[in-house]
Amino acid sequence: MSYPTPWQGPPLPGSGAPSMLASHADRERAVDVLRAGYGEGRLDHPEFEKRVARAYAARTVGELSLLVADLPQGPALQPMTPHGPVPPAFLSRPQPRTNGKALASMVCGVLCVATGGLTGLPAVILGHMAQSEIRRTGEAGDGMALTGLVLGWLSVAGWLVFLGVLGLLAVFAASV
Repeated sequence: MSYPTPWQGPPLPGSGAPSMLASHADRERAVDVLRAGYGEGRLDHPEFEKRVARAYAARTVGELSLLVADLPQGPALQPMTPHGPVPPAFLSRPQPRTNGKALASMVCGVLCVATGGLTGLPAVILGHMAQSEIRRTGEAGDGMALTGLVLGWLSVAGWLVFLGVLGLLAVFAASV
């Protein structure tokens, strides 16, 4: 006497198969498992075609699980109770908060061009304060603070050169 394989007929009553209705995504996942099984040579073409047709006609998750039960990578039935907390290795690391003074320093440094260098000194002060806080608290934003510092110091140096040239011109004009 030959027993039919689970995919050849309707699910047996009392087989314990979940009666939750299957979604389109559930059907597509089952067909993907069938495609993988066919691609690996685990199913011949007529059997693959029959199972795919039954997958698209399936109404419940239980019917779909029977179609892929004898294939690796088949969807395991998920119990309705949670398995417990997710292990820390699989949790994403929380991103540190960005330091506000670092952001302000970078904005002031970028605005040096538009303001003629007037925001250079605030960029330098905020940049040094931000770097100190970042080292102490572990916040993010070190690159922003550094950008503000570099642009701020370039602005301050530009103003010093400009004022030095003006001073030299004033001394030269007074001596003539």
